[in-house]
Amino acid sequence: CSRTPKRTRVHLYFLALNFWLWKKPHYRTGTHQGDMLKNLRNVAIPGTGVPLHLFVYFRVTALFFLVAVYPAVAAVSAVNRARVELDKSTGLVERATWAAGFFLEQLLTPEDWFTYWRMNSSLASYHSLLSGAEGYRFENKWDFLRDGAALDVPVSPFLDMSDLVIKDRNEEGGMGIFFYKNATEGGDWIIQRRLHNGEAVQQMLPDNAPLSTFRVMTASSWSAKQVAGKGDAAKAGDCVKALSCVFRAGRAGASTDHSSILFDVDTAKAELGRGTTNDHWYQLGLHKALKCDWLSTHDQTDAGGVPVTGKKLLGCQEMLDMCVDSHYQMLKDVPLVGWDVAICAPPDEGQWLLEVNLSCNFFRGSFDKDKYFDFLEEYLVALEPLKAKYRNKSA
Repeated sequence: CSRTPKRTRVHLYFLALNFWLWKKPHYRTGTHQGDMLKNLRNVAIPGTGVPLHLFVYFRVTALFFLVAVYPAVAAVSAVNRARVELDKSTGLVERATWAAGFFLEQLLTPEDWFTYWRMNSSLASYHSLLSGAEGYRFENKWDFLRDGAALDVPVSPFLDMSDLVIKDRNEEGGMGIFFYKNATEGGDWIIQRRLHNGEAVQQMLPDNAPLSTFRVMTASSWSAKQVAGKGDAAKAGDCVKALSCVFRAGRAGASTDHSSILFDVDTAKAELGRGTTNDHWYQLGLHKALKCDWLSTHDQTDAGGVPVTGKKLLGCQEMLDMCVDSHYQMLKDVPLVGWDVAICAPPDEGQWLLEVNLSCNFFRGSFDKDKYFDFLEEYLVALEPLKAKYRNKSA
């Protein structure tokens, strides 16, 4: 119904779309269901400890989750939010009214990062199926690096050698020796020098922190305009926009920044805001669920004791422009791209694109929600005729 708010319409459409896509081909994991099984196996609703992939083994269990579990979780969330946010002097009737509003908000217009991630992922699955866009092949890390280098896109440097041999310095008898064939020669391994944080980034991190990257999200309306017959855009700025930027401050001792504090970047001011995490969504098992926080707010100002909030991000606009230009140059036919960007120290000084994520995650960064939902609706409308053609072809 056109009178239903846009956010609700789009949210509900994507929930239902999962069932239509269920057994249909997916650009990276066989089927849409297979991709959900793979990517939800380490994710649980905070406080439950139950991995969400268990609900997508069958359509019937997914439907049960949607019509029974999801509303129950929304109700519990609403009661907890009313408990936390409302003053103790609030009357019972007023408290119940607020809780009802919170329930409807969580059910119909949720704001959690997980919902946005799943909508982005479903759009990628839906769009790739109907459009056959070539850009989705760049989810393969080697295709991205090889083709990016050929196009002079600033992808992270890789070594052009046929093989690499790694030996344990003490093992004997042919043990402790490993051979790696380079992807440049058709092998499975991308061989690169280890990149290190640039000085300005390292100053915001604890000692022994890993390479800590920035997640920049960009959106391209190029494909929707092509499908709708509105013609090609003349340049990147006409159809590709930067949506958000987040600094993933890796924790001391971690090997990668997958263990990190997420600092939102105010791109207009090139300034780092407060930090948060989404760790509470990755606590599996009863023993962790009982200790798990239900919520995580943007309340952290430092990373391992090192102040971050309020610091200026030098080169912020250059980073955004690099991602926008690269999106247009390499994969403008893909709607949403999450870029992992590193700002590095010598000998590989500069800003480098490490990889792209096409079923991408905002990592709790802030963005213009109205423009985002306008963008999603533009694609849903543009893809509807292609969906009808797909149905007719499959009939």
